[in-house]
Amino acid sequence: MNSQSPTYAAVLLDVPIAAAFDYRIPADQEGRLAAGDWVVVPWARQQRVGIVVELRGRPAIDAARVREIIGPMPGAPRLDTAWLSLGAFAAGYYHCQPGELLIPAIPKRLRRPPPGGEPKRRTRPRDDFGDARRRFESLQKGLRATAEPGPPVTDDQRAALAALASGRGYHCSLLNGITGSGKTEVYLNWLSDVLSADPHVQVLLLVPEIALTPHLAGRVQARLNQPCAILHSAMRETDRAAHWLAAAEGRARVVIGTRLAVLAPMPRLAAIVVDEEHDTSFKQQEHPHYSARDLAIARAHAADIPIVLGSATPSLESWHAAGRGRYSLLRMTHRATGAALPEIRIVPLRESGAAPGQPRGTPEGFTDEAFAAMQETLAEGAQTLVFLNRRGFAPVLSCGHCGWLSQCDDCSAYRVLHRRARGNARNRFMLICHHCASTSAVPERCPNCGDPDLIALGRGTQRIEELLAQALPQVRIARLDRDVARRVGATESVFERLHGGEIDIIVGTQMLAKGHDVRRLALVVVLDADGALFSSDFRGPERLFAMLTQVAGRAGRHDGRGRVFVQTRFASHPVFGALLAHDYPSFANRLLDERREASLPPFTHHAILRAQSAELGEALGFLTEARRGAQTLLETPTPASNPAGTPILYYPVPMPLARIAGVSRAQLLVESPSRPALHAFLRAWRARLDTDAGRVRWQLEVDPIEI
Repeated sequence: MNSQSPTYAAVLLDVPIAAAFDYRIPADQEGRLAAGDWVVVPWARQQRVGIVVELRGRPAIDAARVREIIGPMPGAPRLDTAWLSLGAFAAGYYHCQPGELLIPAIPKRLRRPPPGGEPKRRTRPRDDFGDARRRFESLQKGLRATAEPGPPVTDDQRAALAALASGRGYHCSLLNGITGSGKTEVYLNWLSDVLSADPHVQVLLLVPEIALTPHLAGRVQARLNQPCAILHSAMRETDRAAHWLAAAEGRARVVIGTRLAVLAPMPRLAAIVVDEEHDTSFKQQEHPHYSARDLAIARAHAADIPIVLGSATPSLESWHAAGRGRYSLLRMTHRATGAALPEIRIVPLRESGAAPGQPRGTPEGFTDEAFAAMQETLAEGAQTLVFLNRRGFAPVLSCGHCGWLSQCDDCSAYRVLHRRARGNARNRFMLICHHCASTSAVPERCPNCGDPDLIALGRGTQRIEELLAQALPQVRIARLDRDVARRVGATESVFERLHGGEIDIIVGTQMLAKGHDVRRLALVVVLDADGALFSSDFRGPERLFAMLTQVAGRAGRHDGRGRVFVQTRFASHPVFGALLAHDYPSFANRLLDERREASLPPFTHHAILRAQSAELGEALGFLTEARRGAQTLLETPTPASNPAGTPILYYPVPMPLARIAGVSRAQLLVESPSRPALHAFLRAWRARLDTDAGRVRWQLEVDPIEI
């Protein structure tokens, strides 16, 4: 044996307490293991699958305490070092461990330790990797002999493609195209050119919603005619393993997926697209709190490849970066079909929620103007989208006598009234908490005073669907929200019927707001546009404008006769003025001026320390002590004497939703105008937090999208 051969391996595991763990390399594996190899290792009394990140001549701890690797993972491919580097970068930026990011992104079916001491028998031993490879091959048998041609490119699309073709190496382009301008066609033409230039490279297309993935995947496969892997959390484990492994081994030349796809190994990655880059779905809301969009940019930079961020309403961070010249701004201002943008009408509401003189027969929640437009649209044989971003039947059940509300027992929220999919008149409804998923029967009488007259307050998508069915009994009405989407195949079925003209009115939430091109959809009615205006988060107006622009863009995409009715009690709000003018740039620039004056992102940088405990006092107490310890790490402990860049620590407060599933939650905001200064502080602070938590669970989130 070569005396210089490394005898220890640092191995990534899905645990939060260290970056990697040292294991002794077995004698029969010395000189054979390398970074990126899968190994089975002992962990306490169990076995785990890990990834080798480094070979070492000596361990970081006492050699007597180092355990030996059990063996290599049978059939597993060596993962590329760029993937390991991505994990190291992300762990450093988000202040977590690389194993917490990378290992959970591997499908569970591929990280099962092989059965120990498997007895000799005639049946074939388990081969997860072989099964995954065979499964992907069977899924690719439907590839066409030739790629399906696309429509002729427009002048806007041609200019965008020329700009993308002129770049070399890393460059980030922000493709800002109005709804219907054909951004997807730009993606497909550009990615086709990338794939054609080199028969071995891979491309990555990120989308925000699972609901968008199947439809888009079919379109991409038809146009690019290349082996395509699809990755999202709702996939069956067998299929997810097959697609992930094909991406990791380079057999899938195209990878389409939601945010977890950014963490998939792709050894020959040559281009990245992030569609609807502004969408909050790209931010992971559980630990580790990574942003798939930001990691995609970092991945492109590290690989020296181009990336395109696409949106009709870019995030203010991306718009600001384009304004500073960090990104190239590519604008498309005309619809690909030549159709005009929809006519938008802002319809004022009275406090009662109905327009004056509402005629008999107009459903509750609709103005007579909006309902008349729906009837006109039906008479023309066109389709209507009724948009309400609130699922369920009613947001809350109330007692009109004593004021009782259907408060969740375990959350700082109300249980929402839902209509059961099946049920008789007696148990037609139930109460569901949208935060902890707890359920309860609807009480026959008020639990507080015994009054039998309980009232459903407000309206959700189920109630709107029912009201429309009563008012328009001959009309084909369907609904699409998360409740419908839970049923296997339901989302695909609804879209198939919608595109096929079998639905006259579709009622739904933001699942319908983006990425869908329905030829006969002529009218959009937005029922409650005001909720985001009163958000506790400063990003509320930005998100409302994006949502309304996206949903409005579904109307009249082909014949230019689209109409949008937005019902609101605050018709003079600047958001609605910008919406009427179809003027994102002016709206975004005005918001940036406000953010600059208020020292809010993107002109400052945030991190949040969140704490959870059985009692709110414990969580707040931990954060108070954490803040006190943090002040000792800073040269100047008070904001009043704060030099440039030194982080400011605000006082801990309960979170807006202070209790979920019986767990109390509090948070502490950290702010700095300097990103490097913020991260230097967070590194030192995190080391101290690891030792001070006690019974409190805590999480550190960098670049939070909600405060």
